[in-house]
Amino acid sequence: MRILLLSAYDAASHRQWRQGLIANLPEHQWTTLSLEPRFFAWRIRGNAFSWFSENLQTLQQPYDLILATSMVDLATLKGIVPQLAATPAILYFHENQFAYPESGHAKASVEAQITSIYSAIASTRLLFNSAYNQHTFLSGAKALLNKLPDHAPTAAIDALAEKSRVLPVPIEAASSVKQQDASNSPVTLLWNHRWEYDKGPERLLLVLRELSKQGLDFRIYLLGQQFRQQPESFAIIKTEFSDQIISWGYIESRQQYLQTLQASDIVFSTALHDFQGLAMLEAMRADCIPVAPNRLAYPEYIPASLLSESHPESAEDDARAIATTMMHVAEKLEFYRDSKPDLSRMDWPEMAELYREALKR
Repeated sequence: MRILLLSAYDAASHRQWRQGLIANLPEHQWTTLSLEPRFFAWRIRGNAFSWFSENLQTLQQPYDLILATSMVDLATLKGIVPQLAATPAILYFHENQFAYPESGHAKASVEAQITSIYSAIASTRLLFNSAYNQHTFLSGAKALLNKLPDHAPTAAIDALAEKSRVLPVPIEAASSVKQQDASNSPVTLLWNHRWEYDKGPERLLLVLRELSKQGLDFRIYLLGQQFRQQPESFAIIKTEFSDQIISWGYIESRQQYLQTLQASDIVFSTALHDFQGLAMLEAMRADCIPVAPNRLAYPEYIPASLLSESHPESAEDDARAIATTMMHVAEKLEFYRDSKPDLSRMDWPEMAELYREALKR
């Protein structure tokens, strides 16, 4: 098939996903258009205009299928490029615009939400990277349309649900046999998320303080994508836990990153927002024991015994619950390491056939 692959906000996980598609489904003829992951508010409304003005000749070529991320304004693009109007389209949701936690840093954009509904309606099929993502999009879209004062097309949500399914982003991580440390060695922790407010940096600080209070001997890798402005919790963590920090910040080398995952005992999350949790999944695939709050997409692949009680409204209670679960795991590392879930089914070689089937449909 001739497939037009569109990534309107080509963040690291989106780029990894599309590159994996092309590498693992080489029988298709791929044409890719992507835009840099910056200026979010402008990008989500302006991507169709950008491609129309810069890549019109590419858009006008004949395609059998459009595969677009959910950031793409697909309805507008099909409207302004007549050659694409009748082309079947799959909209892939790495995230949705209805489940981001609001704070002083970010507010929900009704315009972006409505745009995503239009794109979904203009698609032949919707794919979501988790059941949590699917549920929050459909329920959020229905709640928004119910606010219309009249002529609310709420039946459209039922139609969207009928053409939806869950198909996770495959894992690109090498499995390894973890080198077992001596029993008196410090426990090695891993926190490998974006350094933004929605990943719970305040809760991360409180978790580390609680672990210290409870007497856990630990070392920690604090990894993840950093930005010009960072929550102040990171500066406090760097000062308070300088002796325990092994690595700090983003690791450019993919191989070095995987080696760091393989060197860690426990990977944990303090997130208020995670639509799939690739960072957690990759670490689990590298034999880390996961600990996360019982919310978001985590219950879909993390055993209940490793999920802490969720307190999204209370950072203190949330951190205390996460730390308590981590202490329990640290006392029985070998037990949990031997009973960790098998995620090999989510590797690209296993998932490629599911993607192949979805594209053929």
